[in-house]
Amino acid sequence: MTKPAQHQKKTPSRRSRKVNGPGRPEGASVVRDEILDAAEVIFSDKGYAGTPLREIAEQANVTQALISYYFGSKFGLFQAVFLRRSELVSQERLEALKALETQAAPKVSEIVRSFLEPVLSLRATFQGRAFLRLQARLHTEPSEISYSLRSEAYGGSTQRYVAVLRKALPKLNELDACWRVTFMIGTYLYAFSDSHRMDEMAPKGLYDVDDTEELINQVTRFMVGGLKAE
Repeated sequence: MTKPAQHQKKTPSRRSRKVNGPGRPEGASVVRDEILDAAEVIFSDKGYAGTPLREIAEQANVTQALISYYFGSKFGLFQAVFLRRSELVSQERLEALKALETQAAPKVSEIVRSFLEPVLSLRATFQGRAFLRLQARLHTEPSEISYSLRSEAYGGSTQRYVAVLRKALPKLNELDACWRVTFMIGTYLYAFSDSHRMDEMAPKGLYDVDDTEELINQVTRFMVGGLKAE
């Protein structure tokens, strides 16, 4: 017996979308996000220098001219990709710090969790994991690319973490506090960036890459031990 044909809604290709105004495609915000998504994955895999705009255009199914229309240049695109998520992470951390800063002696474990929790949700999606890889890779990019972006996204919140850590550990001088926050950043970037190191090291069946609670508990214990060390 022949099954009746299923009527499916067809989505028009990006190349066939109508144009509203001077060169602006209909559904522009969707197209822009699709470019950002494609760039996020490719930049995270190949780095800034190793990523040609042509490959991003092909992945997003747009022209390179359209990428230039939205972002101006390759660096403009890279900047938009990084700041899209990093600024939100920074804002969430600052919100979490407000409550801790009012405490006379905030707990170090709470400081660490307020730092980690805004990025945990990113591990739940393909795009979020790509961003975490991109963020870890940023520290290997040339300084003229990485310093300004890192400072713009996280400069303010990082200084606040140094201050609240010294409040929790009053015997810690400013230089040591800066070192320890730097180590905290390095630890989480590596642990959250899908390096697959635990897949290789842990006996089979003991490690679950999707066990977020185990991840945050392990990283928190490690960080607290380092931050409180004599």
